[in-house]
Amino acid sequence: MEIRPILSTLSRHKTAAALIVLEIALSCAIICNALFIVTQRLETLNLASGIDDDRLIEIGLSGIGQQTDGDARTAEDLASLRAVPGVERVAITNQLPFQNGSWNTSLSLTPEQEVPTLNATQYMVSEGALATMGLKLVAGRDFNADEYKSNDALREVEDVSGLRSAIIVSKAAADRMFPDGGAVGKTVYMANIQLTIIGVVDTLLRPNMQSNNRTYSVVFPIRMNFSNGGRYLIRVAEPARRAEVLEQALAALDRNDPNRLVWRKLTFEQGRADYFANDRDMVGLLLIVCGLLLLVTALGIVGLASFWVQQRTKQIGIRRALGATKGQILRYFQTENFLLATIGIVLGMLLAYLLNQWLMGRYELPRLPLLYLPIGAAALWLLGQVSVFGPARRAASIPPAVATRST
Repeated sequence: MEIRPILSTLSRHKTAAALIVLEIALSCAIICNALFIVTQRLETLNLASGIDDDRLIEIGLSGIGQQTDGDARTAEDLASLRAVPGVERVAITNQLPFQNGSWNTSLSLTPEQEVPTLNATQYMVSEGALATMGLKLVAGRDFNADEYKSNDALREVEDVSGLRSAIIVSKAAADRMFPDGGAVGKTVYMANIQLTIIGVVDTLLRPNMQSNNRTYSVVFPIRMNFSNGGRYLIRVAEPARRAEVLEQALAALDRNDPNRLVWRKLTFEQGRADYFANDRDMVGLLLIVCGLLLLVTALGIVGLASFWVQQRTKQIGIRRALGATKGQILRYFQTENFLLATIGIVLGMLLAYLLNQWLMGRYELPRLPLLYLPIGAAALWLLGQVSVFGPARRAASIPPAVATRST
């Protein structure tokens, strides 16, 4: 099909053509970036925590009431929880993935190192925590019983420089500190405290996800009692019984001491869902915005094409009288729309890049992958062809005799 007549016609309708081009360009820029953000959020929502999400219950307590021996009360609580039907394991941890706030520490390869090698989230756990969480060891071993220490005992130590501890690190942290492998058995330092890596777990995320290094984690064999606050982590034998087990576990803790405040009582999956509630809302909102933009763009194309069909009724009739087929008339309008969409998409790609640069500087988003540009272009080309098909078909159906009598 000859492009020159189409360009000549568009040059006589510059304002209308410019408006539809601008509409397509803005839609392309916004949709490309919105879909990229949606993809990023969906990847975050589906991140593996490294622990068994569907088998865990957490109960957080504040203080221990009138009890002055935190270790004794904690041991009593653990025994009561293990006696609850359906409980497979119980452990203590200071934090879990997908929660606000995070205990963090810096690790160095030498005690004199001015700039730490990495900053990692700091898990402090009791006996059996790795099995309770469902963490997967990829190297080394779990803590031995004699490697665990009470947090109360550590607070009484005056000279921390003499402290030594075994630690378990995430694979990401091990690879960062020892890229050549063989992290197990190596010594690292937290300030001037010597730490020996005895094991490496596959994945264990930072709780609040606020750091770029959200996969850097270190686990200490430090048993926290509840005079400092903390949480019990319960692993159930059957995920379907989590609600029942939670209710019975709360009752068991209440029998031990009814004066304590329970500030957290839910399954780990519920906690994860609460943490990502805003992300899910953002995904839904952006998808709605994309849908509305596509709808407005489609309506704009339909409206403009319908207007041009009315304006060109006589021209169409003359072409039909001179032998133009319905297919040729249909292709004319589709080609015209394709040209407008192409100009709009090219401009939209430039705007998409500029918008992404602004988002990178303002919200620390990653760079927009080039893959999203052809995807957005293809979607808008398809939308344009579908939207213009109805008006173009009506134009192709105009009888030559009626068209030539139009004024």
